[in-house]
Amino acid sequence: MKRRIPRVGVGGPVGCGKTALIEVIAPKLVEIGYKVGIITNDIVTREDAERIRRRLKGVIPEDLIVGVETGGCPHTAVREDPSININAVERMEAEHPELDIIIIESGGDNLTLTFSSALVDYFIYMVDVTEGDKIIRKDGLGITQSDLLLINKVDLAPYVATTLEESRTPHADLELMRRDAERIRDGKPFIFTDCRSLKGIDEVLKHIRRDVLFEDI
Repeated sequence: MKRRIPRVGVGGPVGCGKTALIEVIAPKLVEIGYKVGIITNDIVTREDAERIRRRLKGVIPEDLIVGVETGGCPHTAVREDPSININAVERMEAEHPELDIIIIESGGDNLTLTFSSALVDYFIYMVDVTEGDKIIRKDGLGITQSDLLLINKVDLAPYVATTLEESRTPHADLELMRRDAERIRDGKPFIFTDCRSLKGIDEVLKHIRRDVLFEDI
């Protein structure tokens, strides 16, 4: 019986840092000894896959970084009808049965993005503080149903004006975002991250190693 390679979905609004997360997480997995495949989703281009190939040249072979052109709503391609992504995953599994994990990236400009359980085994959803500190309490399926929520770009929090009244002393209140996440996620994990400084990245890696790869850590 063919082994199903563990699959991790990474979703969130355009610009929240999904590609940057993969670019820092994948090399760390490789360094530990895991073989990683990556599939990205764009509507009419393969821009994210091409960027990752450039950034991870010499770390992950180019044929293990695949771009999928969805041709339409990215939500549909990972949730309602993920067949185009399932085909890409199964092709990668057939050509590279030695893989330990496949990461699938997909964007979406609202908070309803989720991944079909037929496509992924574990779902990471990302937002970032530049969307304002109200973004968590806006709720949405990605925020409530993801296995792991990342609140990214925390380094920019001091520069984000969350209301017109606060524009002279701009800030995004990270403590408020923490309280909102604790309340809305009802015990599910969340992490404050910054992919540039690598804040929180080791903690994200621990979740993947423990909950996806079943390491005893």
